[in-house]
This record gives sequence, C-alpha cells and structure tokens, in this order.
Amino acid sequence: MFSDEYFMDIALGLAEEAAEDGEIPVGAVVVCQNRIIAKGRNQTEQLTDVTAHAELMAITAAAQYLGAKYLSDCTLYVTLEPCVMCAGALFWAQVGRLVIGAPDAKRGYSRINPSLLHPKTRLETGILASESQALLAKFFRRLRT
Repeated sequence: MFSDEYFMDIALGLAEEAAEDGEIPVGAVVVCQNRIIAKGRNQTEQLTDVTAHAELMAITAAAQYLGAKYLSDCTLYVTLEPCVMCAGALFWAQVGRLVIGAPDAKRGYSRINPSLLHPKTRLETGILASESQALLAKFFRRLRT
C-alpha cells in the first residue's frame, strides 16, 4: 500500500512539469484502489483556457477512465488548495477523499467557503506542504526577475 506522501510526490512532479511550461506549478493525481487512474497539471496558458486547472484535468481524466461521473471511491491529491471553481467540481464529482499539499491563502476555497466540499468528502491537509510551497515560491520569484 502506497502512502499519501508517495502520491503527493507524484503530484509534485506534475507541478514541476507545469512550471517548466510556464504554468503555475500545481499538479493533481486521482487514485482509486491504490492505483493512479488520472493525472493533471495546470495548463491554462498552454490551452488558453482559464478552467484548465490541474484538478479539473484530473477529474475529467478519472471520469473518462471509470466511465462514471462520480469519484466517491477515489482520492484526489493536489499540491495546492483548490480554488472555488475546483472545489465546486470536486463537490459535483463527489470525490471520496481530498488530500491537499499547501494552503492557498489568497484564492483557496476554504478562505471563501470552507464547507464547499461534498459532505462525504474526507479531507487531509499539509501533505508535503513545504515542498509545494517552495515550488510555488521559486516559480513566482523567477517570474518577478
């Protein structure tokens, strides 16, 4: 059985890929029965689509893989706290468990509406948070120079 840290580390790898492509470094992985069934990373610049967040890319891929719109038996690992849009999508997908790396003090859903997730979604936070925050800080520092 793999750990939360194992899956979050894979999400961090996706976030690093996003950063290399000039995207805000956020990665997401959907796991079902201890197997990765979908991955996503921010692609808003590449696709010229403001909705192409890592979580939405991963949710869509997972639903296609399962052939079902509900992810109640799945865990979504994401390196940065979801925004309101992504939290809403997680609500509608009824994701069983959400594991978050770093909090998002500016745009995280919990700052606006902490009860936005589906009532049955179990929440874990702070998994590899310092690594996620360091990657974000490095990305934005590089943008400013």
